[in-house]
Amino acid sequence: MGQRHILHCDCNCFYASVEMQEHPELRGKSIAVCGDPEARHGIVLTASYPAKRMGVKTGMPIWEAKQHCRDLIVVPASYGKYQKYSSYVREIFRDYTDQVESFGLDEAWLDITGSLGLFGDPVKIAKEISDRIKRELGITVSIGVSFNKITAKLGSDYKKPDAITVIEPDNYKQIVYPLPVGDLLYVGNATQRKLGSYGIRTIGQLAETNPEVLKGWFGVMGYTLSAFARGLDQTPVAKQDAHSAIKSVGNSATTPRDLTTDEDVWLMLVLLSESVAMRMRDLGSKCNVVEIYVRDNELSGFTRRRKLDNPTNVSIEIARIAFDLFKRNYSWPKPLRGIGVRGADLCPADCAVQLGFFSNEEKREKLEHIDRAVDTLRQRYGYRSVQRAVVYTDPVLGSINAYDDHNIHPVGYFHTA
Repeated sequence: MGQRHILHCDCNCFYASVEMQEHPELRGKSIAVCGDPEARHGIVLTASYPAKRMGVKTGMPIWEAKQHCRDLIVVPASYGKYQKYSSYVREIFRDYTDQVESFGLDEAWLDITGSLGLFGDPVKIAKEISDRIKRELGITVSIGVSFNKITAKLGSDYKKPDAITVIEPDNYKQIVYPLPVGDLLYVGNATQRKLGSYGIRTIGQLAETNPEVLKGWFGVMGYTLSAFARGLDQTPVAKQDAHSAIKSVGNSATTPRDLTTDEDVWLMLVLLSESVAMRMRDLGSKCNVVEIYVRDNELSGFTRRRKLDNPTNVSIEIARIAFDLFKRNYSWPKPLRGIGVRGADLCPADCAVQLGFFSNEEKREKLEHIDRAVDTLRQRYGYRSVQRAVVYTDPVLGSINAYDDHNIHPVGYFHTA
């Protein structure tokens, strides 16, 4: 097999770039896209480069970010816009190859090995993609051009913004080996600390460490880390469309007030489940797993999940399963500040299922029809045109528009279940 040609494309300061494109008056200014401080999750999601140069970082509380940058303009996040731009970017990618693997809203791998005869050499293709995204969408990308996925991602991270970095076998050691080991995909903070305790601080030092030693420290994952560091990744870029790239859909909220009763939790789970189920229907998918996330007012949290007998995208069914998971796992030692729902292990909505003797498919079909009718009305007349009665039992919690925030979780790199 000849050398592969892989691109990793990373949209620069994606959320901030979209906001500046939609609001030209923000261009060139120090802006930070944040969660709503009035809803108690005022954290920087992304910042423009002028703000970054002043020390504003992702994950920083707004009050701290403003200490670093007095002129900081805080912009509330608008996930619908970011999803729209993400889909536009992927349409451009698919003009060059059908092997496009999403890694979040703002990143993707492209295998262009079979496209060279049509579009030219890898750097020419990368430049054309970069120019088109800039010209058509008004945002910039950094692109890594390389021979595998891991190294291509190192390339896109190597120089920002609006850059193309080529990493080939003949310059691999020169560029990659001096980089911090934490730059390697899937070397998280804990792994980086552990490697550091053994004196391994660069990718080159990791590459030169005996794989058997790494296996002793990290188990089988040690072999993977060794292969990644030495540029030996052979993982294929998934041949998939935008829908199949998504393996789970979730939504969570930091609530405008603490949740103190089962009724509070039920209301939130209904709101979140509606948005998650609607997103699955948009994708033509159903979930085989329902998961909840709970965080108390001292910021301790846990996750629980349940495998379903039959896949579903019915909102009330997801809410009831989520509420049952909550009831079985929480006894109110403290009030809750955050809660989330996720549908995982997605499958096509028309996939075959084994019916049970006691399943009521006629009732489920009616619920699906009702959900789809509600989707149509809300798309045409707005989210609040149709509401469940439970929303009106609490004006504070009921004021949340859960449809504004869909969190798409990309396919896991190792494709684990």
